[in-house]
Order: sequence, then C-alpha cells, then structure tokens
Amino acid sequence: MTNDAIRMVGVRKKNGEPLGLTVQINENDNLVIARILEGGMIEKQGLLHIGDVILEVNGNQVRTPEDLQVEVAKSKDSVTLKVGNVQSSETHESIVMNGVNGVTKKLTCYMRTLYEYNPEEDSLLPCKEIGLRFDRGDILQIVDQRDPNWWQAKKVGGDNKTGLIPSLELEERRKAYVAPENDFVHKISICGARISRKKKKINYQSKSNCDFDKAELLLYEEVTRMPPFKRKTLVLIGTQGVGRRTLKNRLINSDPEKFAGVIPFTTRPQRVLEENGQTYWFTDRETMQEEIRNNKFLEYGEYNGHLYGTHLDTIRDVIKQGKMCILDCSPMSLKILHNSSEFLPYVIFIAAPGMEQLKSLYDISKSNSNLRYSSRNLTFDRQSSIRYSSRRARTLESLASLYEEEDLKRTLEDSASMQRTYDKYIDQVITNNDFDMTFRQIIEALEALTTEHQWVPVNWIY
Repeated sequence: MTNDAIRMVGVRKKNGEPLGLTVQINENDNLVIARILEGGMIEKQGLLHIGDVILEVNGNQVRTPEDLQVEVAKSKDSVTLKVGNVQSSETHESIVMNGVNGVTKKLTCYMRTLYEYNPEEDSLLPCKEIGLRFDRGDILQIVDQRDPNWWQAKKVGGDNKTGLIPSLELEERRKAYVAPENDFVHKISICGARISRKKKKINYQSKSNCDFDKAELLLYEEVTRMPPFKRKTLVLIGTQGVGRRTLKNRLINSDPEKFAGVIPFTTRPQRVLEENGQTYWFTDRETMQEEIRNNKFLEYGEYNGHLYGTHLDTIRDVIKQGKMCILDCSPMSLKILHNSSEFLPYVIFIAAPGMEQLKSLYDISKSNSNLRYSSRNLTFDRQSSIRYSSRRARTLESLASLYEEEDLKRTLEDSASMQRTYDKYIDQVITNNDFDMTFRQIIEALEALTTEHQWVPVNWIY
C-alpha cells in the first residue's frame, strides 16, 4: 500500500449510535469495510466506501472488528479514521456493483413481516448494534438488497433508522436447517456414508390444504400502500362457537343495501315448499363435482351423503350489486381469496374470549336452539322424570358441566392455533367478549377503510 492510497477521514458521531457500517477481515488480514448502511451518517457523508481498509482509529491501530468497536466506543462527537485500499479495482467492483455497466443495483420495496425478529438473539448477524428488530405484521421499507444474506431496511412509522434484517434466502435456509443429530430423514451406513430414505411424492389436494399451509414457510409478503378504498368482501373466521354467524346475520340485517351473504349450493333433494335459490341452490351431483374439478367453488364438503359448497359466482353476483359480500367460510379458503385481485377481502378473526364469556356465548347458542348439548352429545334436562335432587341427576349434571368445560378449553386452544396458522391473511383480530361491542368494532373497521390508506399485497395492484 502506497502513501498516496492512505488518507485520513473524520466522521461525525452521535453518542450511543453506531456508525452504520460493518467490517470483515479479508484473506490478507486487513480490516475491510463490507457494508455501509443506507441513510446512515457514513453514507450521507460519502467519505468511506465498501472495500476501504481501516488502519487506525483516533491514532490507535485496529486489526479486528473488536478493536474497532472498542475504539469507536471511546469516542464522543467524532472519529478520525486512517483508511486505505489494497484491493484491486476488479475485486472492489465485484463487491459494490451489481448490474449492467457497473450500475449499483438498489431495490426499494415494502414488505409485511410474517415473523418476529430480535437481532440480539441472532448469532449470524455480523453486528448486533445495527440489526433492526421487528414484530409480526410490521411494514418494512427495503432500501438495499445487494447482500444476498442481509437486507437493509427501515420500519415504516418508526424512527427512520436503517438496520439489517435477514434476507428471505438466509431466513429460509436457517429455518430449513436440521442439525445432524436431529436428522431422521437420513441414516448412516456401516461405512459412514449418508443414505437418504426414499421420499414419497404427494399430490396436492384441496382437502389437504390446511396441512400444506402449516408446512408453508411464510416470512415476508411484498405490499404496497393504497389510498382509501372499499374492500369487496368481508371474511369472518374463527372457531365454532365464537359467534361468527350471529355477527354475519346482524351485519346483513343492519343494512341490506350495503351487505349481503351468499346462498350455498347442495346436491340434497329439494324438499316440499322449498324454493330454489331461497335457502339453497339445488343441483345434481355430477354437475357440482364437475364444477368443483374446474375450481368454481370457494369451498365444499359432504354431509349425510350430499355435497354442500359456496360457488364463486354467488360471491361475484353480490359484488356486481354493489354490496360487500360477507363470508363466514373456512380459513382454508383464505388463500384463494387473498391471492386474487378479484375479491379484495378484509379478513377479521373473531377470537375466543375467556372461559366465562365463552360460556355466555354457549348459553346464548343453547337458548336459541332450546337444546342442552355438548360435543359428546351428553344431554341433561332438569325437567325430566328423574328428580333433580337425586344422586343420579346430580351426577349427570356434573358430567355435563365437566364435558362442557372441556369443550370450552378445546375452543380456546383451537382459536389460538387457527390464529397462528392463518395470521398471514388476517387484517384484524377482535375478541368477542360482547356481541354489541364486537359489532361496533367491525363497523368502525369497515368505515376506516374508506378514510385511511391501506397496505395491500402487490398482486392486487400489479
């Protein structure tokens, strides 16, 4: 390195704030700048570049990242760096350039995070001080994707500081990694070679959609910001017993000119006095099976030997009338709605409340049907011929209460599991502690869509 290649650089510094660069030791044991954060102090000053070798800090020689960190920490208002460049122009260009004719490639886009990230717990992060912590559902502005492992990003609505986050490729590799001691797919032969077991090929089936969704690795979703607009469908999802259908019917009845539901199709024979298109659209099994094969149904199932399902055309008919279509479909249908620019769903997850509130919801359901029941079909009627004061009656009532409590616990567990599994598609979570309050929250959320900007998947727009 010649003296002409060495220069002194003064860098302004704020106390407690990192400089905004990462370093690494190259094959010649030089301490080289590997990355400069977008929007940081060093990037703004433009005095340092990727590939520069840091020789001294405030007159003290540094040879390792730890040495640099110690010396920088001692400084308060400014840092004086002695830097040089011993890399050839060809090597330097391969680091900082990406694209045609040496044009630096920077891609600015926005991502919704689908997992939580804490840089303090990341052993792969080169410098924890410049890692960007985020929670599930945060919107990040990706300002630099040149590094295949670490993206530079800012949190929308945050302090506008740029930090490092794992790239999609890095996080996919990390989450897919299986430690050798936990690898049960391969076995070791006598000679020590790894023998892979024969893999079974499984064809995708819509009825197994839930299993595939659970296996899908969801990390980031590219989104874009849109001005206020009305969604075409409102989807209420949740476990059985949390009040989805009650809320759906209440919404439709509150304003039939604005909201409407869909009429399901069925292969069940039409009964006396039933009108086609009133409660069901009646069709034959061959026709319905053919349309299912042609992906014309949002969801379908079989009960007592008859098919039932929601035809996509019935949703389209409601939308053509200028109304919002309200669906209380299975969460397995969310992928179809979410990935289409045709239905533009707003998805509200109706979460199960606490045990006491859930019991109240069950009591309301029972009173509406005039039945006493549990999932185990254990019935108990205080007005039966068995005297309430008898031992047998008290035993039956205790068993009914026990089984009902198990049902409630299962509902709470299923609700939490469903929310985790389908979190990617959910726009809002409302815990149904009270029907009136939940109804008002839904109305307020729909009104906000017409007055506030929204982050939506890019495939809805482009």
